[in-house]
Amino acid sequence: MTHQTIMPAFRAKDAPALIEWLRDTFGFTERMIVPDGNGGIAHAELEWRGSLVMLGSARDQVDSLNETIGRASISLTAESNEQVDELYRRVQDAGATIPVPMEDTDYGSHAFMARDPEGNFWHFGTYDPLAPQSE
Repeated sequence: MTHQTIMPAFRAKDAPALIEWLRDTFGFTERMIVPDGNGGIAHAELEWRGSLVMLGSARDQVDSLNETIGRASISLTAESNEQVDELYRRVQDAGATIPVPMEDTDYGSHAFMARDPEGNFWHFGTYDPLAPQSE
C-alpha cells in the first residue's frame, strides 16, 4: 500500500462535537486527539480505512482560517457497494443533509455525498482514482 502523502486538514467551530459525529456516523476512529486546554482541539487525526484527515478547533486569532470553516470537501473510497450502502443508512439515521443522494455514476462509482453539522462535504463512493486503469 502506498504511504498517504496528502492529508486533508480543516478547522471546526465545535471540533469535539464534529469528531464525535464523524466517529458515530461515518465510522472514523480517533488516532490522535490533542486538547487545546480551552475545551477545544489543538490537533486531531481521524482514520478511515487506513487514511487520515486532520482537524482542529477554529482559532479566533487566525481570521483567515475562520473564512474556511464549513467549506471542506473530502472524498473517501469505500471497499464495496455494501459499505457505501451501510454508510448511506448511517448518514440518513443521523439526519445529515444529503446534497447528492445515492447514485451509480457514469465513471463507475456507487456513491453519495453528505454534509456534516459544520457544513463540510463528504463524498463516499467505490471509485478509486489510484486503482490501475484497464485499457
